[in-house]
Amino acid sequence: MSLESMSPWLPYFWAGLIAFSILVYIIVDGYDFGVAMLFATAKSDEERNTVIGAIAPFWDGNETWLIIVGACLFGAFPAIYAIFLSAFYLPVVLLLIGLIFRGVAFEFREQALKARGIWEWGFVIGSAVATIVQGAAIGTMIMGLPIQGTTYVGDGWDWLAPFPVMCGLGLVVGYSMLGAAWLILKTEGAVAQRARAQLRGLSIAFCVFILAAFLITQDIDLPVRHAWEGAPLWHWLVPALGFVGLLGAFRTSRHDCPHERAPLAWCMLIIASAFGSLALSFWPYMMPYSLTIEQAAAPAVSLQFMFWGAIFMFPLVVFYFLRVYHMFSGKTDPVGYGLND
Repeated sequence: MSLESMSPWLPYFWAGLIAFSILVYIIVDGYDFGVAMLFATAKSDEERNTVIGAIAPFWDGNETWLIIVGACLFGAFPAIYAIFLSAFYLPVVLLLIGLIFRGVAFEFREQALKARGIWEWGFVIGSAVATIVQGAAIGTMIMGLPIQGTTYVGDGWDWLAPFPVMCGLGLVVGYSMLGAAWLILKTEGAVAQRARAQLRGLSIAFCVFILAAFLITQDIDLPVRHAWEGAPLWHWLVPALGFVGLLGAFRTSRHDCPHERAPLAWCMLIIASAFGSLALSFWPYMMPYSLTIEQAAAPAVSLQFMFWGAIFMFPLVVFYFLRVYHMFSGKTDPVGYGLND
């Protein structure tokens, strides 16, 4: 295949690959962030070990998708990578600190004796901080960044505006919903029953968040609102699926519901719907609403060089990822992870 024939669609290939990786990351790292935040509600060491065991085989591998996103963004859209780091330098630092601290706390809590409580709270707080800054970054991009050409010209504090902070708190609720659904799937007994009650409450809280966000944005001139003016009918089906997912998550969280996979499936639909709605809002911009996908793309030679590596390596990553989930399917056995005292 010649460079000339590949050049027109390569930017969209890489944009699609990045979008897919972001969606997978939001779902898989989202549920383990959610489980970590719900860890604070466990009432005994046995329950805490069960909650930890539910994500022990997966949490480290889930972050592989964040690395994929960063690497692809750096190689395929270097201008976007530079703008994002300039605009979100402190949030990225806080995200990395949160990821590092939760990882250290995850390992140290089993070894600590007197300081176990400190590491357990570090696990919860590190996950919450990482979640909030991710949501704040999304909210800031929805509002639009001050960009001239390919240079960010803001002061780096846009993410602390009320709307981005609210989006950060909303993502806490969304990730916690995924976490509760994952605990329903992977655990039994008191932990699973509590997770069902938590999912019902979180579903209501997420509806409240959506309503509050809608009312607040009526007083803000957001570019994203203009993107939906005159949108075709099928565009509106994407956010509508999110409301179907909310209803499904609420109904299948009942204690008498025999379906353990259904709550997670509905929560994944909610996240996919929200992500798809944002993608439609931003299209065809890679950095809303300043640089399109084609404008932000690296030279065609670079995109083609990386393309051949991607079609070889990406299927291996997906295979390994699915293999791990298949290998550790079934209910959590804390003893199997060496987490019992």
